[in-house]
Amino acid sequence: MAPVERLGPDRLYRRCDPDLFDFETTAELDGANDFVGQPRALAAVHFGLGIAGAGYNLFALGPTGTGKRYFVEHFLAEQAARQPVPDDLCYLNNFAEPNKPRALLLPAGTGVGLRADLNHLMEEVSSVLPAAFETEEYQARLHAIEDAFKQRSASRFEEIQERAQAQGIAMRHTPAGVMFAPLGDGEVLSAEAFEQLAEEEQQRLRDDIEALQQEVQKVLREMPGWERERRVRVRELNREISDFAVGPLIDELRVRFSDYPAVVAYLDTVRQDFVDNARQLLQAKEQAPDQATAGAARASGVVPLLRRYQVNVVVDRGDASGAPVIFEDNPSYPNLLGRIEHLAQMGALVTDFTLIRPGALHRANGGYLILEAHQLLQHPFAWEGLKRALKARQLGIEAPQGSSLISTVSLEPERVPLEVKVVLLGDRSLYYQLSAVDPEFLELFKVAADFDDVIDRSDEGQRRYANLIAALIQGQELRPYDRSAVARVTEQGARMAGDADKLSAHTASLTDLLREADYWAGEAGNSVVAADDVQRAIDAQTYRADRLRSRHQEGILRNTIYIDTDGAKVGQINGLSVIQVGAFAFGRPSRITARVRLGKGEVVDIEREVDLGGSLHAKGVLILASFLGAHFGSEQPLSLSASLVFEQSYSGVDGDSASAAELYALLSAIAEVPIDQSFAITGSVNQHGEVQPIGGVNEKIEGFFDLCKARGLSGEQGVVIPASNVKHLMLREEVVEAVAADRFHIFPIETIDQGAELLMGLPMGGRDAGGAYPEGSLSHRVEERLTVFAARWKDFAASTARTTGS
Repeated sequence: MAPVERLGPDRLYRRCDPDLFDFETTAELDGANDFVGQPRALAAVHFGLGIAGAGYNLFALGPTGTGKRYFVEHFLAEQAARQPVPDDLCYLNNFAEPNKPRALLLPAGTGVGLRADLNHLMEEVSSVLPAAFETEEYQARLHAIEDAFKQRSASRFEEIQERAQAQGIAMRHTPAGVMFAPLGDGEVLSAEAFEQLAEEEQQRLRDDIEALQQEVQKVLREMPGWERERRVRVRELNREISDFAVGPLIDELRVRFSDYPAVVAYLDTVRQDFVDNARQLLQAKEQAPDQATAGAARASGVVPLLRRYQVNVVVDRGDASGAPVIFEDNPSYPNLLGRIEHLAQMGALVTDFTLIRPGALHRANGGYLILEAHQLLQHPFAWEGLKRALKARQLGIEAPQGSSLISTVSLEPERVPLEVKVVLLGDRSLYYQLSAVDPEFLELFKVAADFDDVIDRSDEGQRRYANLIAALIQGQELRPYDRSAVARVTEQGARMAGDADKLSAHTASLTDLLREADYWAGEAGNSVVAADDVQRAIDAQTYRADRLRSRHQEGILRNTIYIDTDGAKVGQINGLSVIQVGAFAFGRPSRITARVRLGKGEVVDIEREVDLGGSLHAKGVLILASFLGAHFGSEQPLSLSASLVFEQSYSGVDGDSASAAELYALLSAIAEVPIDQSFAITGSVNQHGEVQPIGGVNEKIEGFFDLCKARGLSGEQGVVIPASNVKHLMLREEVVEAVAADRFHIFPIETIDQGAELLMGLPMGGRDAGGAYPEGSLSHRVEERLTVFAARWKDFAASTARTTGS
């Protein structure tokens, strides 16, 4: 097998040529964001907004910071600008059922006009009504009604009195009522005088008095009817006067809003209520004349009588152009679906239609609503309320089920049609979780706009990336960037993507870098940001975040953490892992050791045994054990036990990126062949011995390089990586320079066989036609040792059997 060729410096870092760009600075670019690298998401959003039908709402999924919200808002703004402005939403008093306010939809801006006209009407009525009830005509007609009632009752009693006098009976009005007594010579007879009358006369007088009493009772029974008739006539008079005073004002409004039948119908009910409650309105005005007594008036119930004619403009679109695009950053149930406020009154909470407040769905109705999915799900009832509204395609305002205020009077506002496109923003895991646990989710959010976190790095892709950079610069009002700075940012975009052929779409991190490079340009007194300013920003970001990395390296240099970078050891190898601290990641060398002994073919993962190893790491150990059995256990059992461990590991180990290193350590321990400690290795291995790609290859290489540099580069040190990771390399400049000067090396391998000679100085070797491994190969050394183990195990088993039999 040919020796592994080390990588040249040209394969460690893919540069961006500034001459690729046809501008001097980003000030020459228009900054129009064509959403570079998101064709799939763009197509999904375009489809979701264009298609009609229930359930075609969108879920924009992708990593946080990829600019989903900016993309969606920008696209929706363009779409909404071409659409008509939706109606205003008003709530009006329902005079028949005050607890069920009526909804009124009016063309944009009309609601405010109606409210102003109704307020002006109230002012006019407040002046016209008192004047109408103070006219001489009204007073004369009212007195006429009162006099007619009094004359009617008086005439009836006069008739009774005349009849009594004709019968010799006196009628007297006393505090106890009307009383009758017999007369004699014009005087009321005493009891003694009455007894002296003839029996027949006494009986006649008694009969006449009883008849008169019955006549009086009849009149008294008729008087309530006369009173009702009087009140009716007074009420009719008041209605006539009120209608005469208010009617022309209402008619003027009816003409003004004649194009809106719902408004005309409402004005008719207002007119009727004015006419029916004119006197109460006058009393309300007298009892609550100014703001100073408004609180007391509200508590007494007077103010609601005056407020009943107001117009509650819940959503005013008078200043809008196009359909609304609303982002609700706190999507609680009330903020989303509206709320009904309450006032404290006599120990209870009461409300009316003027205290109805809109939610984001009301404001977005007829347009688009954008919500952060995880924020929505954090608020009780909000998710269920949103789904209920979308399914019903109607929007009401009500307290969520299961939550109510004690001692309250609430409302049931009339529902309105709901026509809105909802866009949820979230990461992929949340989208898939909702898809799995909520059967209604995919019915209501049929369109998934999947935002990619990387962009292809073609020449055209880099030019479009430059335009994205210009858009971010202009959006942040930063200094212009020259071509070299844009090229350096592009290179860093590839580093952020972890792939030389890709660019990061994480616009949040990109914007941070642009802003910080602008700061350093300002510190240097530059009017244009150059590549040096970008590099200074990158270095400063690293310096601020690398305390833990520095402490770990210090621990190695002070021999607190044991890592060898020279010499050779049996069963010991340098593995590489990545530590993520917030947004900063760095590579950490780790010593991996293997020990073998006589046993039954077990490979013990010590990390797993003490619950410090994750399932993926355990899987990697099982795979290398399978590789060992396939290569050396076909003719004889593996009569050994082996143990693998990450030395000085006190947290957790997961992932299979160390499985290649663990296999080499195990082969070294079995064959008793030392491993060159000048190397570190990363890569996973499958059952066929193929070395597979891993993540964080740049950080891992740089982690071992930093340690070797601190101890002094010998020219022998290097890192072994999977060949499939070469396309991901975007290493720091000092690493590339060290490789170019032959002071550090990077070797790509495709199989375990390729790395064996590099690490242990022996070829791996394959079986010949007779099934034997060649002399001097690593495989031959391993098989010889395993044969010894097998023989010893056989002898041990036989000896044990003899001892047991005896």
